[in-house]
Amino acid sequence: MKAIVQDRYGSPDFLELREVERPVVGDDQVLVQVHAASVNAADWHLTHRLPHLIGKAMRMPSNRVRGADLAGRVEAVGRNVTRFRPGDEVFGTGSGSFAEYAAASVDRLAPKPATLTFDEAAAIPIAGCTALQGLRDHANVQPGQRVLVYGAGGGVGTFAVQVAKALGADVTAVTCTENVELVRSIGADEVIDYARQDFTRMGGRHDVGFDVGADRSWAEWRRVLDPDGRLVGCGAPSGSLAKLLVLVMMMRKPRPGSRRVAFMARIRHGDLLALKELAESGKLTPVIDRRYALREAPEALRYLGSRRARGKLVITVA
Repeated sequence: MKAIVQDRYGSPDFLELREVERPVVGDDQVLVQVHAASVNAADWHLTHRLPHLIGKAMRMPSNRVRGADLAGRVEAVGRNVTRFRPGDEVFGTGSGSFAEYAAASVDRLAPKPATLTFDEAAAIPIAGCTALQGLRDHANVQPGQRVLVYGAGGGVGTFAVQVAKALGADVTAVTCTENVELVRSIGADEVIDYARQDFTRMGGRHDVGFDVGADRSWAEWRRVLDPDGRLVGCGAPSGSLAKLLVLVMMMRKPRPGSRRVAFMARIRHGDLLALKELAESGKLTPVIDRRYALREAPEALRYLGSRRARGKLVITVA
C-alpha cells in the first residue's frame, strides 16, 4: 500500500510517500481501507520535535506512518470482532491513517454518520471528542450556562462552538478577524475578534471557559469567569514544545473542587456514537478549510503549523 512514512523528527520535509506492507490486524482490531484522514496538532508535534518518550506518555503511535483520524470501509476484522464486518463504513482513529489502509481498535471506531461524506467524517474524531469530553465531561455544561470558547476558528474550536450549543449553552466565541463570520455561521451567539478587542478586559461573566488558544494566564481568565466558573484547557500552540509539556504535566486528575483542568481526549466508541448522532441531527457540521491528496500530506502539516487553518484539514486517500 501507499503511505506517508517518517524516519526522523524535524519537519514535514522528512515525510515521504512510499510503498509499505499493509498492517496486520490483531484479534480485537479492524483493517480499514482509508478513504479520508485529517490532520491534528498531535501530528504536527510528533513530526517536528516531540521526543519519543513524551510521545509515549501521550500515547502517540510509535510506528513510522503518520496520522490517526480516519474514515473508510472495513476491509477485514480480527477474530474477536463482532461489532463490524467487511464493507461497513466507519470513522474513528487508527494507527497510521495517512495511508491506503490502517489498523484500528474496535473501541475507537463507530459507524460513519449517514449524512456525512468520508471527508467530513474523517474531520471529526480527535477534534470532536476533545470538544465533547471537555465541555460535557470536564466542564459539565448545562442548558442556559454561558460558555466562552477561546480559539473558536480552528479544528477543536469549531466543534466546541457547536457542541456547546447542542448542550444548550449561550456561546461567546473568540477568534481572529478572518474567522469571525465563519464562527458566527456555526451558531456562536457572540463573536469577539481578538485582534480588535481583548476579551479578558471586556467584562461579562461566564460559567465555563474552554481554552484552545493556551496563551492566556489564569489571572486573565478569572476576569471573565464567574466566581465558581471552570476553565477547561485542551490546547498547546503549534511550535511551543514548552507549553505542550506543561499541558502534559497538568493532565493529572484534578483536585476535588478545582476550577482548572487540562486534558487530552481519549477516543471512545461511545463518544464517537454521540458525535454521530449530533451530525445526523444537523447539530454538528465539520468545517473543512482545505483538502489534500495523500502525497500532499507534508504540505497539509506545514499549513497546520502556520496556524492559519480554519476548521480542519483533510487528506483524501481514496
